[in-house]
Amino acid sequence: MSFFINNRNNQKPACINSQQLKNIAEKALIQVPRVFDACVHRIDSDVFNITLTDFTPANPAFPLNYISTINNPDVPVTISNLSIDRGDGNGNFATVTATVNIPLLVSYTDANGVPGTATSSISITRSATLCVPQNSLTPIDITATAVFQSIIGSFPTDSTASITACVQIVFRAVGVVDLLVPTFGYPVLPLCQPQGDATCNAVFNTPIYPTRP
Repeated sequence: MSFFINNRNNQKPACINSQQLKNIAEKALIQVPRVFDACVHRIDSDVFNITLTDFTPANPAFPLNYISTINNPDVPVTISNLSIDRGDGNGNFATVTATVNIPLLVSYTDANGVPGTATSSISITRSATLCVPQNSLTPIDITATAVFQSIIGSFPTDSTASITACVQIVFRAVGVVDLLVPTFGYPVLPLCQPQGDATCNAVFNTPIYPTRP
């Protein structure tokens, strides 16, 4: 059993309707990253020339046969050269410019048909107008996430690739805040499997969540 398997209790995550709003139990204070503004940059079928490193397995037989390129799942996207220009009289709005550094994982088969990967990266500079709140005790960070995907490419040399890719970059203005939100109280956590005998009742009867004030 889980929240969504054979579970009929009302204290579980689910869509709500207007009738259920009267069951709101409390106003809870939670600490969360709040996104004050965000936008998406899209790059449609652009050509990128990248340098390959860290061939796995090592010493592949050249020439290579291109398969695909995606974000490297083991390395996070980072930003650099960030500038926030509020201009004159723009209040909370600012022109945000940053270089987004996207780590890449290139897949191929070598001349002997052995599959392998190599790593690379690209850096893309973009600007966006975002709502960036004025200075406060809560710092505002500009973050970026990106999706990079390519299934068209070739290897001009043994250590470079020329690829056609689609890219989406999301800029966000984020601050970690204490936010007051309405809640339905704590969920009722179902047992993953039936409970055994009563030997461990002293432990099992301990509340999962602290008592609300």
